[in-house]
Amino acid sequence: MPRELRPSDTPEFPSFPARFPSFKAYDGVTRRARDATRRGRSPEAGGIGRKSGEIGALNHFSAESKETMTDSLAANPDRLFPADPGTRRIARELYAEVEHLPILSPHGHVPAEWIADDIPFTDPTSLLVSPDHYVTRLIHASGVPLSELGVGGVEVDSRAAWRRFATAWPLFDGTASGYWLREEFEHLFGVPSELVDALGSSSGAADTADQVYDAIATKLAEPGFRPRRLFEDFNIEVLATTDDPLDTLEAHARLAKDDSFAGRVIPTFRPDPYINIAHPEWAARVERLADEASDGVPGYAGYLRALENRRRYFVEHGAVSADHGVRTPLTLKLSEGEAEALFEKARRGEATAADRDAFEAHMMVEMARMSVDDGLVMTIHPGSFRNHHAPTFAAHGADTGHDIPFAVNYTEGIRPLLQEYGTEKDFHLVLFTLDETVFSRELAPLAGFYPSVYIGAPWWFLDAPDAMLRFRSAVTETAGFSRSSGFIDDTRAYCSIPARHDTSRRIEASFLARLVAEHRMAEARAHELIVDIVDAAPRRVFKL
Repeated sequence: MPRELRPSDTPEFPSFPARFPSFKAYDGVTRRARDATRRGRSPEAGGIGRKSGEIGALNHFSAESKETMTDSLAANPDRLFPADPGTRRIARELYAEVEHLPILSPHGHVPAEWIADDIPFTDPTSLLVSPDHYVTRLIHASGVPLSELGVGGVEVDSRAAWRRFATAWPLFDGTASGYWLREEFEHLFGVPSELVDALGSSSGAADTADQVYDAIATKLAEPGFRPRRLFEDFNIEVLATTDDPLDTLEAHARLAKDDSFAGRVIPTFRPDPYINIAHPEWAARVERLADEASDGVPGYAGYLRALENRRRYFVEHGAVSADHGVRTPLTLKLSEGEAEALFEKARRGEATAADRDAFEAHMMVEMARMSVDDGLVMTIHPGSFRNHHAPTFAAHGADTGHDIPFAVNYTEGIRPLLQEYGTEKDFHLVLFTLDETVFSRELAPLAGFYPSVYIGAPWWFLDAPDAMLRFRSAVTETAGFSRSSGFIDDTRAYCSIPARHDTSRRIEASFLARLVAEHRMAEARAHELIVDIVDAAPRRVFKL
C-alpha cells in the first residue's frame, strides 16, 4: 500500500510512515484493514458492503477513546469534523472509508516536467512561497512588496524572503492557506508543531524562521524527496496538467513510456490565448497555430481546423478534458459568416470590446461542438477579473495574486450552448464559479435538468472548509450528490495536494454525518455516498 500522509483518527492505530519524522511508524494492520475486518469483510475487498445489523457496531468508540493526544492542530484526528460529539463520531467513520483512497486530480497546474525529469526542489521559498499566489497576496496586503517575496521570477535572497513570510505567518490564522501549510510543515517536512506555532512571534522571530527554513531545506536535499517519490507517497493515481494547445507534450509522452513510473500524468487543452482576442499575444499565437496545424486551410476555417487537430493531438497523448478560463459564462451561436467577419476584424487589430466578448462567447459554442466530436470533457472557469492591478501585472506578470472575483450570470449566459449540446449523449460540461450565489440559484437547477452539466467543485477563493460546506448545502437539495464533479485541487503548489484532498474528504464526511445525525439519511447510505463523491465521481465526470 502506498505511504499515507494523513494521520490516523484513532490513537491506537496510527498510520504514519517512518520516512516523515512527524509520523510514527507502527507494525501491523493499517486502519483501513482493521476497519474492513471489523465490518466482516476482507481488507482487500472492494465496495462498501456491510453485514446486516452491523451499523451499530461502528459506534464503538467512546468519547474517552477519542481524546486528543496532542496539542498540534495538524495532528488532531478530529480536525475539521463537527464539534458535536455524536456527529463527530459518524464523521470519523465516514472519513475512514476514504482516507486511504488514491488521489485523483483531474485539474491542476503542476508542470509535467517536474515529474518527467524528477527535478529537485531547490529551496523552501521557491517551493512554498514565491509561486503560490494564495500565500503572497495576503502578505502583500500587509504592506510587503511582492518583489521581496520573489514573485514573478524576481531574484531574491531565499532566506530573507522566507523571514518575510515567517513574520507574516499569524496573518494566515483561519485561512485555508494556513491550514494547508501547517499540514505540510508538520506531516511532510517534519517541523515540530511548537516551531510552527512560534513563527511570527516577536521573540526570536528570525531564529525560529531560520530553524523552520533549515528543517525544510534539509528535507528537500534528501535524494528520496523528489517529485516522483512524492507522487507515490502522496498516493496520486492521476494528475492532470494545464497546457498550451501548441505544447509538444514531450514530457507527458516520456512519462507514458516510462515503465518505472506507475502513475498517470495527463495533459489538459487550455486554448484561452487563442480564443480571447483581447489577449496581447492573440494574433501571433493564432498565426503560429495556423502555420503548424491548419493543414493549409486559410482564414477562419483554417483556425477551426487547427484547433480541432491540436485537440486530437492532446487526446492521443492522454488528455481527458479541455479547460476554458473565460471572463464570463456568456455563449453565443453566430453564423459562419458572422464569426469569420469577427475573426478577420480581430486579425486586423480593429476588434472592439464588444467584438471580443461576442467572439469568445461564440468560440465556447464551437468548443462544445468539438467536445461532442472528440469526447474531451469541457470545463468552464469564469468570473475572475484577471490582473486587476495593472502596475503589478506589468512588474510581475499574471497569476500573482491580484485576480478578483465578480458576479456572473450562468442561466442566460450558458443557454445558447445548452440549446445546441445540452442533451448530447456523452457530452460532459463542468461549470465552475467564483460567485457562490449561483450555486443554488443557477448551477444546481441546470445540473438537475441537463444530462451534460456537472457542478464544478468549490474553486480558488471558495476552496476552503466553510465554503465547501456552503457548497454542499447549496447544491445538494436540488441536484443531489451525483451531479457534482468531485474534488478539484487546481494547484501549482505540489506539496499541498495531499492536504487539500484530505480537507475535502473531511468536509464531505462532516456534511454527510450531519445528514445521518439529523435522520435525513441512513448511515449505510452515507458510507456508500462518500466513496462515490471522493472516488467514483471524478472518474465518471472526467472519464478517467
